[in-house]
Amino acid sequence: MRTLRFLVVMVLVLPSVLFAQNASPAQAIRAVLDKQVADWNRGDMEAFASGYKNSPEILFIGSKISRGYAQMVDTYRKNYSTKEKMGTLNFSELEVQPLDEHFATVTGHFHLERTAAGGGNSDGHFLLVFEKTPDGWKVVRDDTTVPPKKTCD
Repeated sequence: MRTLRFLVVMVLVLPSVLFAQNASPAQAIRAVLDKQVADWNRGDMEAFASGYKNSPEILFIGSKISRGYAQMVDTYRKNYSTKEKMGTLNFSELEVQPLDEHFATVTGHFHLERTAAGGGNSDGHFLLVFEKTPDGWKVVRDDTTVPPKKTCD
């Protein structure tokens, strides 16, 4: 009976363990990004932020340069304080380029679908640097560009 239980557990657990061990860096990184999109669209900022390395050394480049996980979370909470402001996130045009066993870059396009009251739609491109950590692949550099809103002259 013990042998049967062991075999059943192995049949259920082994495929996911093997996938995690055998997943290419690109597959593992795409899984992080897919999870971030799902977390964002569910309105779970804490889960979304877990895709970043929790370190004071991480770097963000946008309209200004900022550092640190805590500052990033505070900025996200301030700028996306409601579900309406968060809207619905979508990533496309993803290109993952492994640099070595521990680092990779990702370029892509984001689209944030929001109502006018939530801030309106937003689009831009990004370049992320991922680091393979003991907790999995995490973003350590985030360079996101958002084109200025068009105004009527």
